[in-house]
Amino acid sequence: MATLADVARRAGVSTATASRIINGSTKPVAEELRARVLAAVAELRYVPNAHAQMLARSHRNAVGVLVHDVSDPYFAEITRGLQRMATDAGRLVIICNTFRDPARELQYIDLLHAHQVAAIVVAGSGYLNAEAESELADRMLSFEATGGRIAVIGRHGYRCDTVLPANEEGGYLAAAHLFELGHRFVGVIAGPANLTTTADRLAGMERAAADFGALLHVKESDFTRDGGEECAEALLVERPDLTAIAALNDSMAVGALATLRRRERKLAVIGFDDMPVARDVSPSLTSIRLPLAELGELAMKLALNPPSGNSRPRTEHVSADLIRRESTFEISECR
Repeated sequence: MATLADVARRAGVSTATASRIINGSTKPVAEELRARVLAAVAELRYVPNAHAQMLARSHRNAVGVLVHDVSDPYFAEITRGLQRMATDAGRLVIICNTFRDPARELQYIDLLHAHQVAAIVVAGSGYLNAEAESELADRMLSFEATGGRIAVIGRHGYRCDTVLPANEEGGYLAAAHLFELGHRFVGVIAGPANLTTTADRLAGMERAAADFGALLHVKESDFTRDGGEECAEALLVERPDLTAIAALNDSMAVGALATLRRRERKLAVIGFDDMPVARDVSPSLTSIRLPLAELGELAMKLALNPPSGNSRPRTEHVSADLIRRESTFEISECR
């Protein structure tokens, strides 16, 4: 097991300097030295003793939150829950937009680590990229080794406290609802293929298609309203026999509805997440509800309240529900 002296030797600094950086001392330290020490901590898998961790946490008041894009309604709702819980605990929240860029995510974790935040909540989806997930895990391990706390929302490769929304279950509910209405040719507007959220929601839909003997025609988009509009147009051109569209978030579903209005077509449409806008569009949007603000609250609660003793990472499961509105109907009503 690596010692503090090993870390200092690897970083080329004194043991005292390494100790100050690892234990979060308020004494100023050059950023270049801090980076070298933290890199050595990660490389050697150094874990400080419990007393050092306690000292490191004692003066930390800020919490870092990584989201893909806070202007996205999905992340805005999650962030609302995160901030509410943090405010109640007297903590400052630092929000970082990563724009689904793994490299930017690593940079933000390093910056938050350098600023000695008490915890980091990763609210964005995990990546289906072993290298990206491995690099992220190294940064997280280094942060936890210096007394920080980590919590994530969604499926990630790093073992830590997790809030796990029922994305696969929700995907199944969405597709099964359409199949139960008689639809057998369904277009799917998916999100970026490299995200675990996309993979899990799509896996649920594919499982339902297998159970009902139905077909899915999948187009990849970017989880935006405009992306949904463009994909819906492409689906109608490629598969004019489609009678329904399932979008993997509500923003893309709203875009699909716009395409159908412009083309004067009537297809069943279902979204995912049940954002507030789902009730206000015309027709009102059937969607799979996830309690997004609650996801944020649960993640912040896990981040700010470490488990007792040497407990294993905790997982909070959050279920999904079908909310039926005007945008889904039986196949006989399509045109």
